[in-house]
Amino acid sequence: MKKNRFIFLAVIFLAVIVLILFMTNSGTTFKRAMSNFAIDDTSNVTKIFMADKNNNTLVLSRTVHGTWIVNDKYPAQKFNIDILLGTFLNIQVREPVSKAAHDNIIRIMAASAVKVEIYQWVYRIDLFGNFRFFPHEKMTKSYFVGGATQSNRGTYMLMEHSSEPFITYLPGLRGFVSSRYMPIEKYWRDYTIFKKTIHEIREVKIEFPADPKNSFLVRNNHEKSVEMISLTDNQLVRNFDTLKVMNLLSSFRSVSFETLINDIDARRKDSILGSVPFTIITVTDTLGGVTGIKTFHKQGEPGNIDYEGHPYPWDLDRMYATVNEGKDFTLVQFYVFDKIIRPKMFYLPEQKKSLGKATR
Repeated sequence: MKKNRFIFLAVIFLAVIVLILFMTNSGTTFKRAMSNFAIDDTSNVTKIFMADKNNNTLVLSRTVHGTWIVNDKYPAQKFNIDILLGTFLNIQVREPVSKAAHDNIIRIMAASAVKVEIYQWVYRIDLFGNFRFFPHEKMTKSYFVGGATQSNRGTYMLMEHSSEPFITYLPGLRGFVSSRYMPIEKYWRDYTIFKKTIHEIREVKIEFPADPKNSFLVRNNHEKSVEMISLTDNQLVRNFDTLKVMNLLSSFRSVSFETLINDIDARRKDSILGSVPFTIITVTDTLGGVTGIKTFHKQGEPGNIDYEGHPYPWDLDRMYATVNEGKDFTLVQFYVFDKIIRPKMFYLPEQKKSLGKATR
């Protein structure tokens, strides 16, 4: 009888110990989950959603080819995507917010934090990483990103369904990461206009509406030859500098605009678009795809004068441009476009000495 009683008490004691351990581990696991903002593998991230308190939303999606798109419409900047994924991978917690600052930080984050949702490709059955079955997309992280700490060396973050914010940091970064979580479409878009090699180009047309005699078309016959055609009379141009024309074709390997300015004042934008374009550039690739851009002079800044003291009528560094079939209004740099917007006379040997930057 005593033996049975001893066994019974031993079982009860062990059960209590197991229950205590389970409750302790559960609490620790839960607390760890509420502070685990990093992800272990960014290669299986499929989608990132961000939204702020000003009703700005952003969706970054990985395509089947491994590239990223913004809001299902535009190619994304690879550099910015890589920076964000690196943040997901390496973000660490420095410490929880102190009790004295807790309520104030919660109040500030409720008014200004950015919500982040991370979706990954996971498996319903995953045995030791070797046997995986039933893949599907799943939201694996959902948290809020606040502002910087007073020292600017950390960032406040709060996991969804948690009431305990943490101060996070990125090893090696002397700053904060909240600026990397920006749900504004234009900051994530790829600014590339042209990205074609010589072998991908069939035709390039450069038009100067205010100076049509300098407008021309280059037809790329690849291994055979290149042709230059004057657009005023559709006649072949003779004795042009072949090397210069080949340099023109090679200049379309990587051409980007500087910034999007779709939010410019509507009247000012209409006035610019109603003026005569400075240049119209059209590139047709070997598959028949057409990419075009119109550029417009930008008024010179006050105080910019030439060596004789006369003010420049136009900005010598930048000009306006419409891209994406006129859907986007941008600023572009002459530094990038100078090698493209040279007039027909530039390619004619007898006109070598009459150029410079007069075409601006």
